[in-house]
Amino acid sequence: MNQSPELLRRLLRAKDRMDGACHEAWPVARLARVSAVSPAHFARSFKAAFGMPPHRYLLSRRIERAVALMRDTELSVTEIALCTGWRSLGTFGRIFRDITGDSPGNVRARERSAAQARDRLPECIARAVHRPDLNSAVSEKRRRTAVATVDST
Repeated sequence: MNQSPELLRRLLRAKDRMDGACHEAWPVARLARVSAVSPAHFARSFKAAFGMPPHRYLLSRRIERAVALMRDTELSVTEIALCTGWRSLGTFGRIFRDITGDSPGNVRARERSAAQARDRLPECIARAVHRPDLNSAVSEKRRRTAVATVDST
C-alpha cells in the first residue's frame, strides 16, 4: 500500500506520542485524533506503514521499556509493571513471558550480566537488536506453544 507523505507524517506523530508516553492508555480512537483521521483508517494505515497494529507496537514499546528498567534500575518488578503502563502484575507477567519467552526475573539477571559484558553500543542500536518480536499476536504465540506442547506429549 502506497501512502501519502502527509498521512505518514500523521502516523509518525501518533507513533511518536506512543513512544514518548508508552505508559499511557493509547486506544485507537485517541491515536486517530492525534493523526486527524478516522479510527478505522488509522488502524489500517498504521499496520500498513509499520508492519503491525498499533496495540502490538505499544506492547513492544512497554516491554522494551520494562527490560531497560530491569537492567538499569533497582525497581521491583511490580514497580516496573506499574510505571510501564500495566494495571495488573499478572497481565504484565503473562504478556512479558509471551513476548520475551522468559520471566521478568530471569530477563533482569540476563540483561544485567549482558550489559556488563558487552561494549557500549549506541542506545538506539541496542534497542533495535533487542526489540521484542510482535509480528504475530500474543494469543497466536500462546496457541502455537500449546499445540507444540500437546504434540510433544
